[in-house]
Amino acid sequence: MPLDTPKRLATLVSNIFSPFLMSIALMVLVGLRSARDTADAFKWALAALAMSILPIFVIIFYLVRSDRIESMFVNVRRERHRIYLLSGLFAAATCVALYLLGAPLPLVVSFLAALTTILVFGGINLWWKISVHTAFTASSITILILLYGYVAAVAAILVPVIGWSRIELEHHSLMQVTAGAVLAVLITVGVFALFGMVGTATT
Repeated sequence: MPLDTPKRLATLVSNIFSPFLMSIALMVLVGLRSARDTADAFKWALAALAMSILPIFVIIFYLVRSDRIESMFVNVRRERHRIYLLSGLFAAATCVALYLLGAPLPLVVSFLAALTTILVFGGINLWWKISVHTAFTASSITILILLYGYVAAVAAILVPVIGWSRIELEHHSLMQVTAGAVLAVLITVGVFALFGMVGTATT
C-alpha cells in the first residue's frame, strides 16, 4: 500500500463531504420535509442555495484563482476572517429573504442556526482555528434528526470520518474537530428549540 494512501483517502473524504456539496443535499432534504410538495421543495432549496452558498463559492473560487487565499477550504486561519464576514452577511440576507418570501419555517430556522454558528465561529477564529467541516456535518445531521427523527442518526458516522480526514491532512487538531462538532450541535439544537422545533419529528 502506498505511503500516501491515507492522505489521498482523507483528501477524497474532505472533498466529497465539503460544506459546499453537503449544503446542497441539506437544503433539498430540509425542503422535502417541510415544503408542500417536491417541486416546492426544490424551488426553495435552489433559491436558498442561489442566495447563500453559490455566491460564497464564487467569491472563494475567485480568491483562490487570484492567489489571494490558499485553497477552496480556506485552511489558513487568518484567511478565514473575511470569509466568515461574507458568509455571515449572505446567511443573514438569505434568512431575511426566505422569511419575507414565505419559505418553510425549518428552512428559515436552518439558516438562522447557520448564521449563529458563523458568528460564534468567526469570533473564535480571531485566536483559534475551529473545524468548519466537522461543524457543518454535525449541524446538518442534527437538523435532519430534528426533522426526520432518529432514523437520520445513522449519518452521524460521518462526523468522526470527516474529523479523521481533517486531522490526517494536518488542517486541524483533534480538539479543533471535536470543538467544531460539539459547538455546532449545541447551537443548532438551541436555535431550533427557540422555535419549538425540538422533539417534534415523526419517523
